[in-house]
Amino acid sequence: MLMMITVDCRDVESIKHDLLVYVSDQVGAVPALKNHEFVLSSFNDDDQIDKMEVITSIKEFLDSIGESRNFAIIPRSDLIIIKSLNGSSLDGEQRAPARMFSCSHCGFVTQYEVEHNNHMKTHYL
Repeated sequence: MLMMITVDCRDVESIKHDLLVYVSDQVGAVPALKNHEFVLSSFNDDDQIDKMEVITSIKEFLDSIGESRNFAIIPRSDLIIIKSLNGSSLDGEQRAPARMFSCSHCGFVTQYEVEHNNHMKTHYL
């Protein structure tokens, strides 16, 4: 069990954003988007993230889009690598990365700054 897990998405760049949302919701973690990867953090310092649960969520997502046979999930300490088995990356329409806003209190994620700001206000009522 770990406090933070990094998921390397170089071979699945076109689905990185959807994968991040799915996995963070399944695991109950705070997501942070990076250039070719994303990081999952626990909500509290006392909580830990189950690496096997993250791997299972990634496999479920790949299976849901029919790509589970083409990719391997390789765990290494606090890093999980999604690696293409045939050497090519996942093709698809790669949209411009949406700017994501994440609540530092509960992990709520949205691409709309106004929605994020209104959500943050609810924590201070």
